[in-house]
Amino acid sequence: MRDFHSPGRSPVLATNGMCATSHPIAARTAIRVLEDGGNAVDAAIAAAAVLGIAEPHMTGLGGDCFVLLKPAGEDRVVALNGSGRAPAALNADALRGDGLTTMPIRDIRSVTVPGAVDAFCRLHADWGHLDLAEVLSPAIRYAKDGIPVAPRVAFDWKISEREGHLSGRAKQFYMCHGDHAFRAGQIFAAPGQADVLKRIAREGRAGFYDGPVAEDMVASLRAMGGAHTLEDFASTACNYTLPLAGNYKGTDLVEHPPNGQGATAILMNNIIAQFDVAPPWSAQRAHIEAEAAKLAYDARNRFIADTDHATRTDHMLAPETATQLAALIDPKRAMAAAAPLTESVHKDTVLLTVVDRDQMAVSLIYSIYHAFGSGLASDRFGLLFQNRGAGFTLEPGHPNEAGGGKRPMHTIIPGMLMQGGKVTMPFGVMGGAFQPSGHSRFVTNMVDHGLDAQAALDAPRCFSDAGELKVERGYSEAVRAELAEMGHTVVVPETPLGGGQAIRIDWDDGVLIGASDPRKDGCAIGY
Repeated sequence: MRDFHSPGRSPVLATNGMCATSHPIAARTAIRVLEDGGNAVDAAIAAAAVLGIAEPHMTGLGGDCFVLLKPAGEDRVVALNGSGRAPAALNADALRGDGLTTMPIRDIRSVTVPGAVDAFCRLHADWGHLDLAEVLSPAIRYAKDGIPVAPRVAFDWKISEREGHLSGRAKQFYMCHGDHAFRAGQIFAAPGQADVLKRIAREGRAGFYDGPVAEDMVASLRAMGGAHTLEDFASTACNYTLPLAGNYKGTDLVEHPPNGQGATAILMNNIIAQFDVAPPWSAQRAHIEAEAAKLAYDARNRFIADTDHATRTDHMLAPETATQLAALIDPKRAMAAAAPLTESVHKDTVLLTVVDRDQMAVSLIYSIYHAFGSGLASDRFGLLFQNRGAGFTLEPGHPNEAGGGKRPMHTIIPGMLMQGGKVTMPFGVMGGAFQPSGHSRFVTNMVDHGLDAQAALDAPRCFSDAGELKVERGYSEAVRAELAEMGHTVVVPETPLGGGQAIRIDWDDGVLIGASDPRKDGCAIGY
């Protein structure tokens, strides 16, 4: 239980349904859908669609998603891969011929085909209850009428203005009057997206991947030098797959398989389990986590790729792999950082969790990758294009080498926890490359240090990233100094590390317990 003398937030308790997400309007939308007879899938899709308007720099219809789903009345977890593929014409040799050694970031060549809409439509068809038009109606209304810009969203928007993240037509759609960031309290609307959402509501995936919307996206991409075709869009298809799981001291961490990086979180936990538990906010704990992250991310950068090309996942998850890697850690001295991929700079995204009265549980993560994705938008409807191709490598022969029709290594990872064979918590800790470290710390905060989900999200974070140890201001100066003495290059990041959402299912008392990260604008809401 938290100290009620100190600022903070309590977990949210309810019995009939719960949603936790990074924006209050999205969370309220999900609860309204549940109250109107929808299930957790209906509510998750409705909230996700609203987040594309509430947090347009984080997510949108031009992005990808991954889903972990616990069906009502069952203990199994279903994984749905809603990540899109590179256009068929993408060629690593041609990119290297242009003088590139790593994938460009905000560039037409990093734009992959969006997979989220196809996944939403498939998820709804297979598991939803309400009509799709009813599910999407709140997002259509908010896209047309607008949503007041929330404080954290405005903070991030200003950084994007400073860094020049948007270019061309995208500025007209996503900068106030086309030239400056929206400030907190201003209304952001996207009437073009309202039109797109109406088409999806009427026609399903065909309203996005065929006809005027697809034609707008392809014509816009090709006008900017892209090699994307209508066939690339029409052939987009999500797929169900088997989740991965790893046990940490009696709690099973369930992750999405490659091309997501979830195996990295399991490997981190397996390495950390080789060490004695250090005090929660000590330099020693931060050091061991940082070293485990370096080793686990090095394995990620070597092995994780499109599922058709990733062949070493079992090796990453093998207990002997963690034992061997843990032996490389000096408890008193920092090692060199893992060789980075293009995507190693910290990013962000949105994740939401929903549980309904029948204990159907959803963990859904939805992203356009970097802030405002590629920074490029379609001419007519103003759809932002993701830059997920930046997750490829240009190393010849690498399983994650860029190539036509391939899915890149993805940073976004939904999560679930299980105990005794039952799902106890859909959750996620987003934040680009940070996510495996965030998942690991969230789990160890609860398992090793006895924190509830809200306290585990509130707690200070650190992250070894691209040669620096990013340490939030929640740590003391003494801890930062001790980490520096160990050889870490310690910095305080401009933005906090990630954001998280979680819902605990208390099977004994029949209660849902929601938690939402204070680093974002959102909340958990139940009824």
